[in-house]
Order: sequence, then structure tokens, then C-alpha cells
Amino acid sequence: MPENTAASRRADVLWLARLEYRFHAWRERRARRRGLTPTVAAFPGYGGEHWVRVLGRVLITPPARRTSDGEYATVRGWRSFLSVPIGFAQVSVTIGGVRHEVVADRGGVVDTVLPADLAPGWHTVTMSVEGGEAVDTRVFIVGADVRFGVVCDVDDTVMVTTLPRPLVAAWNSFVVDEHARQPVPGMSVLLERLVRENPGAPVIFLSTGAWNVGPTLLRFLGRHLFPAGALLLTDWGPTHDRWFRSGTEHKASNLARLAEEFPDIAWLLIGDDGQHDDAIYTEFARAHPRNVAALAIRRLSSAEAMLAGGRTTVDGHTASTVPWVTGDDGAALLERLEEVGVARPA
Repeated sequence: MPENTAASRRADVLWLARLEYRFHAWRERRARRRGLTPTVAAFPGYGGEHWVRVLGRVLITPPARRTSDGEYATVRGWRSFLSVPIGFAQVSVTIGGVRHEVVADRGGVVDTVLPADLAPGWHTVTMSVEGGEAVDTRVFIVGADVRFGVVCDVDDTVMVTTLPRPLVAAWNSFVVDEHARQPVPGMSVLLERLVRENPGAPVIFLSTGAWNVGPTLLRFLGRHLFPAGALLLTDWGPTHDRWFRSGTEHKASNLARLAEEFPDIAWLLIGDDGQHDDAIYTEFARAHPRNVAALAIRRLSSAEAMLAGGRTTVDGHTASTVPWVTGDDGAALLERLEEVGVARPA
């Protein structure tokens, strides 16, 4: 691409990013005039014995209806996108009794590493904005002796979404009632079994989904008895050099970050063949072979593959030194993982 054309494209993207920010600033002013105030949507994070990665997003959210038993009433996906992100908000984060002040990014996202001396296991972190009510979340501290962890995709791996096809993705993301979303059979059992067999192992749910759906996703995982884990999502929309953020880059960069943060952990990477998981995981395994315990790829059903626009080409892995297994659901993947020694035989 000629230099002047590339420069023009970057200028167009920067203009769009500025327009997006101004639009959200206008929405924020309207929301505040209605008496609404920001809060923090806090998400599970992770850390080592001397640091914590804290995750959240500052938002003004519309009131959510609840049923008499406290459960959320019928929630359509589009409601998740009505929240107004508050860019560059100052957020107070309290870890182990120590308070820190951090600043959200342009999209209201908080993704920061803070010092903390915590014992391995789950700990509570509180976050607040503008002196408002503190919101609790949890972080999982990985012990120095841990050598195994799980990174798991979400869309079509733990939750049936048929995400790759845009119109179907829009239907599932914006229209479908969150209670109607279905789990992939056997996946919660697989993950729970791996966590039980490997005490102290971290679980990371790594998805190209937007932070907007984070609360919905956490409720889904809890409702269907998935083990608790950190949640790494992304922020849709323009960046300084792209019209839309790259989901592939998001996954690849976070995998590389995990390898740097936990150089002694070998990760079981779980995904599906409807997006680019196999290619992303394979490239990561080539670059960091000692940080990969195995690759487990769920095969979409024929109907799911048709809705998803087909399957991605899956590497043959004939020359790979890393175990690689496939299966139609969690039960099949568990059986294959038992065969290669990653899971213990029942």
C-alpha cells in the first residue's frame, strides 16, 4: 500500500475513533442529566504471588429488572450494549487493604497490573468510581509451584453461539435471551475435572467477545456450573490504526503475555474449529512449546458449521511435539485427553 494511502487510512480510522469517543461523551452527559452515575463492572482477574492483573469497565448502566427470587428477568443481548462507557475515569482499587488509584482507558476499560502480596488461591478485590459504592470481584493468585493451567475459548467452545457468521452472531449477541443460550455438552464437566485433578491450576476464559457481554457471560458460566476463572474479553470498535480490533491479535497477545507471566506453566489450550483457534494455538505452541501441555479442538456439528460459514482448515499436527486432540463435545475431548495423559483415566 502506498505511504500516502496508508496515512489517509490511518487518518480515517483516527477520525472514526474520535467520533466514537464524542458520541459516548454525549451519551454520558445525557445519562448524568437523568441522574444516573457510573459504576464499575468488575471481572475476575489473576496474578502471581507479588502482583495482580485487575480487570473491569467503568459504565453508566440502565437499571436491570429482577424477578422475585433475585434472578435477572428476561435479558435480551442488546441490553448489554446500552451501557455508556466512561473513558479515562479514575478508579479506586483496594487489594489486601491497600488502595490504588488507576485510570480507565478511552473505552472505560481497566486492565492494569498492581503490586500485591497474596497467598495462592482466590481473593476479593474491590473497585469504585467517583466515591460510589464499592464493587467486589475476585482474583486468582497462582502459586509459584503450579505447573499446569487451562486457557479456554468461549464462543462455540463452552457456549453455542455460531459466532463467525455475522448475521447469526448479531442475532445471538443482540436478540437471544441470555437464559436461552446453551452450553456445549460436557464442557463444564471437562473443565471441572481438570481443575479437580490439578489443584491450584488457573483457568483463563479467553474470548474475542466484547466487554459489554462480560456480566452476561459470568452469569452463564455460573448457571451452568463451569469452574471459576479469569475473564479476558476485548473492546469492539476503532483503534488508532484499525476500523475494528483484531480478535486474532487479542488472543495471540494474551497467550504470549501468559507465557511471559508464568514461564513455568504448561497450558492446555481449548478451542473450536469454527474460528481461528487451531491456527492461533498452533503458532503459540511453535513459539512456546514448553508452555503448552496440549491442544484440544472441539469440532462443530454439521449444522453449527453450516451456520458458522464452514470450518477453518485444521493443521495436521503430524510433526508437532505437543499433544493435539479433537472431539465433538466435552466428553469426547476428555476421553482423548485421557489417552494422551493430560487427564487421568476415570
